[in-house]
Amino acid sequence: MIFFMQCGFAMLCAGSIRQKNVKNIMLKNILDACGGAIGFWAIGYALAYGADGKFVGVTGDKYFLNGDEDYITFFFQFTFAATAATIVAGTVAERCKMVAYLCYSLFLTGFVYPVVVHAIWNGDGFLAASNEDAFFRGMIDFAGSGVVHMTGGATALVAAIILGPRIGRFHDEHGNPLDKPHSFPPHSVALQVLGTFILWFGWYGFNPGSTLSLVGYGDVLALCAVTTTLSAAAGAVSALFTDTLLGYLAEGETEYDLSMCMNGCLGGLVGITAGCSVVEPWAAAVIGLIAGVVYTMSSRLLQILRIDDAVDAIPVHLFNGAWGCIATGLFASPRHVANAYSVDHNAGLFYDNAKLLVMELFGVLFILTWTMGVMTPFFYILNIFGMFRVDPLEEHVGLDISHHRGSAYNLELPDPRKVEELAEKRAIAHGKNASSSSAVMNTAA
Repeated sequence: MIFFMQCGFAMLCAGSIRQKNVKNIMLKNILDACGGAIGFWAIGYALAYGADGKFVGVTGDKYFLNGDEDYITFFFQFTFAATAATIVAGTVAERCKMVAYLCYSLFLTGFVYPVVVHAIWNGDGFLAASNEDAFFRGMIDFAGSGVVHMTGGATALVAAIILGPRIGRFHDEHGNPLDKPHSFPPHSVALQVLGTFILWFGWYGFNPGSTLSLVGYGDVLALCAVTTTLSAAAGAVSALFTDTLLGYLAEGETEYDLSMCMNGCLGGLVGITAGCSVVEPWAAAVIGLIAGVVYTMSSRLLQILRIDDAVDAIPVHLFNGAWGCIATGLFASPRHVANAYSVDHNAGLFYDNAKLLVMELFGVLFILTWTMGVMTPFFYILNIFGMFRVDPLEEHVGLDISHHRGSAYNLELPDPRKVEELAEKRAIAHGKNASSSSAVMNTAA
């Protein structure tokens, strides 16, 4: 189910961009899975889940799966790594070189992401909730609001800043700033909606699946399914009507934006991912409602800062990933924490003390510092050597034609002469006026 989310990301990204770049974004989504598999298999899995290290694993039995035959664990964790990698695809769409994308995918899954995983999910990690020696018993990030989504979102933010906006997004053809950012309408709303529903479905593997077993954890799994559902629904409704209200206050028109609804849903899913196993259903609905507002406001913030995110992945994953971690520090219920972790673990601020909230905030700071601190020089180096952004003419023409031997869709009309010939043939066969039949056929063509 989690790997099937790659299809959801591909459909959502393809539908959200312009027709002239569909092949390019689809190939990048495939390369996410390919690069993620190779990078995580070669190095990432060992750094993330190797033993005896506070920062990274130091044992050598997991490099290239050499000596480790726990294949199901590797595959499950690879799907999370691939998810973190594919978040960036939509943000840098329509202007990023293929070689840069493959380099980034390998680097993120092979090094940057595994360090975060080890710190928070490995039992030896200094932030791990399962590490009894961790300060304040560590942070709770059950399925990866911080580990997966913040890491991918922070990488996307750095990439978007260094890569720069698409041509015409914030400036006219003469380089003058536009009063209002130019929007590029999605080429297929149907693909956007399909991708959103596939991702929502896949999240039931992402969150409930993170229990890792039905035996002894059936109640935890069921709670994860319920909280995931409620937060997604609340996020969609919240983002939709928050945007509608802001639009009405600004322009006096009541309009309902489908993209806001879809991304609000995804924001709600990201926001509940950290605490899906430890919050009450009512709290999940509140988390989703706030996630919708977080998405709406952070999306507008990016426009004010003139940061171009083609699919709004940064507001969905970075901002709501952080909100998900913070929300866990507020709403984690003692009885659910005891079921999912242990009876002596800290609960949320609204039930217990501030220790868990402090660790959630520290975890958010760690992820931001590490990810942005490493990825910033990485992307700068790619940019300095001309490996990051495509040529402006290639961008204007579209990456499908300039990089992939033609457009994704064959939209050629039939030869007008053949249409004329067909009209005359039918007119003769049925005894009709040839000129009138030809006019009808040309109009249809």
